[in-house]
Amino acid sequence: MRIYILALNEVFDTGLSTVLDTFSIANDLAKSAGTPSVHFEVTVVGVRRRVHTSQGLSVPVVSAAQLARPDIVLIPALGAKMPETLQVALERRDVADAGELVRQWADGGTLVSAACTGTFVLANTSLLDGQNATTSWWLAPLFRERYPRVILKESRMVVDSSSFITAGAALAHIDLALWLVRRSSPALAAMTARYLVIDPRPSQAIFMIPDHLIHTDPLVERFEQWARHRLTEGFSLNAAASATGTSERTLARRLKTVLGKTPLSYFQDLRVERAVHLLQTSSDSVDLIAAQVGYANGATLRTLLRRRIGRSASELRAGV
Repeated sequence: MRIYILALNEVFDTGLSTVLDTFSIANDLAKSAGTPSVHFEVTVVGVRRRVHTSQGLSVPVVSAAQLARPDIVLIPALGAKMPETLQVALERRDVADAGELVRQWADGGTLVSAACTGTFVLANTSLLDGQNATTSWWLAPLFRERYPRVILKESRMVVDSSSFITAGAALAHIDLALWLVRRSSPALAAMTARYLVIDPRPSQAIFMIPDHLIHTDPLVERFEQWARHRLTEGFSLNAAASATGTSERTLARRLKTVLGKTPLSYFQDLRVERAVHLLQTSSDSVDLIAAQVGYANGATLRTLLRRRIGRSASELRAGV
């Protein structure tokens, strides 16, 4: 299996290293298990002769011009983590050149994958238009703004969509690499995950912090402020629209455009966020915490926690 890691300048150090380490461990385990037919031939490829990580370390790369088409290309994250710096980075010439290279490989049948802010590099090519994808959870509003034709599923850790695989934030690079290993051998992927001491993580939801979703929409901000002061009350779209100075239809449309959620869904996210905080920082019973976030009983809260973030109240309280 020929895999190219497409490293752009100021590549995210952790993303690059964890991807390389995951494939290296998988190769070692495959060899020791007597299954040498499963092997990942990994090459770090650059569109420039000199590449440095975001921390200034030099990355030895092979010129893409010297290589045949890969089976898989993986785009690690850029070191830019916030909207302002990321948007500047996406305008760089090496990013445009990388996008053109990815288009050529994709046209030839290469499986294209990306993690964290690397998903923006992939989306810049328009190859993800009409496809499902995920990205860094806190950058979801920016992703929707830039790439409205992509169907964003930011709560997912890894999204498989036709010939494109995307993964979420930061250490989701490991989840992406394991997903690619699993394509060749589920048993090898499971063993590699054990060596890395990492559990399967289907969702980013447990890590999301609603008020860290980076956007600049004043209407959404007004709605969030209104909602946070009314978590113990029943939700009313009419009351929310009136308090934020707009119509129900406009409020719903703006929340959908910016956050990909209905007002009620985002209101429930804020309740979940508060409930998780209380579970992890207080000794209050689940029933009492449920009352503090507007639910009639603990059973309703337990169901919502399991559905939204895939964890039980006891797991959250234990820090699992």
